[in-house]
Amino acid sequence: MKLLNIIALSMFAASAGAQNVKIIVNNDEKVQRQEVVEVSAQQLYEKLGISYGSPVIVKNALGQQVGYQLTHDSLLLVDASVRPCGKAEFTVEKGTPREPKVFVTGRQYPERVDDIAWENDRTAYRIYGPALQRNKERAFGVDVWVKNTPDLEVEKRYNTELSNHHAIEKLKKEGKTQEALDMEEATTYHFDHGYGLDCYKVGPTLGGGAPALMDNGQLVLPYCYKDYQILDNGPLRFTVRVDYNPTAIGKDKNVVEHRIISLDKGSNYNRCTVWYDGLTQKRDLAAGVVVHLEDLENIVLTSNMALYADPTDNPTKHNFQIYVGVIFPEGIDYTRFLSTDQDIQNGNPGHLVGVKENTLGQPFTYYFGSAWSKNDVRTFDEWKLRSEQTLDALHAPMNVTISVEQ
Repeated sequence: MKLLNIIALSMFAASAGAQNVKIIVNNDEKVQRQEVVEVSAQQLYEKLGISYGSPVIVKNALGQQVGYQLTHDSLLLVDASVRPCGKAEFTVEKGTPREPKVFVTGRQYPERVDDIAWENDRTAYRIYGPALQRNKERAFGVDVWVKNTPDLEVEKRYNTELSNHHAIEKLKKEGKTQEALDMEEATTYHFDHGYGLDCYKVGPTLGGGAPALMDNGQLVLPYCYKDYQILDNGPLRFTVRVDYNPTAIGKDKNVVEHRIISLDKGSNYNRCTVWYDGLTQKRDLAAGVVVHLEDLENIVLTSNMALYADPTDNPTKHNFQIYVGVIFPEGIDYTRFLSTDQDIQNGNPGHLVGVKENTLGQPFTYYFGSAWSKNDVRTFDEWKLRSEQTLDALHAPMNVTISVEQ
């Protein structure tokens, strides 16, 4: 009798493990959708009848293997293209997948004063770390690095820039100024060598999308992050948690800011969840972008987004724009143009911000992003449309289900 039970259980386990499991993505909207979608990995593995985290193969409707990702919060990610009012199906089976193409990645760069930089197939970002703060350089917000290639660029830019720094300084000390300038021009990531560059000005501002609490109408900007943990690192999503040094805000002397930032393949926008420890009284929370030149034709403020066409750090010589913005799918109390004492001191007209009033530091989620006029978003009107479509997609996510076929 026990032998029969063992045989029956073995047959059940074999049958469970051989099930044909499908991921079905339904698009109920009348527009084409191309997005990274999420599936409960726990449910998927249970339906497959195999242990969680075991290697699997994901195939599209043509039978081709496609890349996927298991995240730190137990999600399986797949990049789905779905026609208007249509559906896409993916088959999942046990097996060893091919090495996927990496579209999203990032890391800390201790060799460059502890920057954390990350990128996807559209653009790149960085935030500043403890080493820069020790140097007393004032750079608080989110930096934007533009690119016009889907290939990963950040690692190469850092390597090229940093590997030539000592040689450039040596040439300068030897009086070979022109040779030093020629080498710097050929290697610095502040020049475009055909794939993009860093020409966005941050300084002591929110930059391209950072959050900050407010005190008497002023932004209380955190300096650089203190600790970090990379939670996901491609191929489809990058996620990092950063924690900041305690800051004094009014009577609260030890307010600590925390952020979790994530970026997906194909997206112009990062997701950012921010919360605070140490608040004993309610504060307004702002998130936004710095305005370098006040130009009403290049500013959009609506009830749930703030967009800006940034002229770069050298408008007349670059002759292109960097589009930046913040959107608030969960809602915001108001958006506005905010000019503070800090802005005036730093020579900036102000910030475009969304403000959440009277928070005690509870988690708040918003999105910040960018695009480049020399890449896939050529005009500010296109950036408005891209941002509106992103907001619409966040309000109407595609429906993802798991189907089991015996």
